[in-house]
Amino acid sequence: MSSSYPILSQIQDAVRYIRTQTDFIPDYAIILGTGLGALAREIAPACVIDYKDIPHSPLSTVESHSGKLIFGTLAGKNVVAMQGRFHYYEGYDMAQVTFHVRVMKFLGATNLFISNASGGINLAFKRGDLMLITDHINLQGANPLIGVNEPAFGVRFPDMSEPYAYSLMALVENAARTEKIHLHQGVYIAVTGPSLETRAEYRMLRMLGADAVGMSTVPEVIVARQMGMTVMGLCIITDECDPDNLAEAKVEDIIAAAAGAEPKLTAIIKRVLALIQ
Repeated sequence: MSSSYPILSQIQDAVRYIRTQTDFIPDYAIILGTGLGALAREIAPACVIDYKDIPHSPLSTVESHSGKLIFGTLAGKNVVAMQGRFHYYEGYDMAQVTFHVRVMKFLGATNLFISNASGGINLAFKRGDLMLITDHINLQGANPLIGVNEPAFGVRFPDMSEPYAYSLMALVENAARTEKIHLHQGVYIAVTGPSLETRAEYRMLRMLGADAVGMSTVPEVIVARQMGMTVMGLCIITDECDPDNLAEAKVEDIIAAAAGAEPKLTAIIKRVLALIQ
């Protein structure tokens, strides 16, 4: 079938532009979530490109999302980091939300490390804790693969029996032990937002098997898996979602909690990269 999917030509335009700025080939793509941009300072930069300069790129509209692609080395590995991501609630469609995942794959990245700020559904989770994502549930009411299937992106019906690589989970556990960081494991559930959940909704999400809730990550992971990327996911728990003891959640507090726990996330990602042979 000949390609009629416009997003492919847009991605090719973006890749061509980026190649006029750098010939850097990343092996690892990193998505930095809300309040988690500080990891970018750890990257020895080879090139930094603003989203606004990349053809067809969406622009970050959320506080704490800078809106840059950073190419460089981290723990001796070639990486490209998204300093700022896109959300369905910003009004973008799923193709736009996942645009840079496809771009980073076309630039050479074969692994995706994805992070986010999440609410803790599991009552054992406390603000500032980290959770390794072992699986996810999509409650966003949409899937980024809906529409014309573009063979250049992968198969029509990608298998999702292992969305988060067991091999990388083992490395994350090893890294957390080495760094003496307490690490939870659990299921991440994605909702649309941007309103936070009601008490009844938190109870429902717990009944569905969720340990943490957020407004991102799942679309990017679906696209990454379709394109054959190996994925690792980490959440920073920024608020405690106990429906029986629910305190008002403020955006500035969520960002502060993410930023406060970010050094632990940075330490784990750097250690995992160092462990990979």
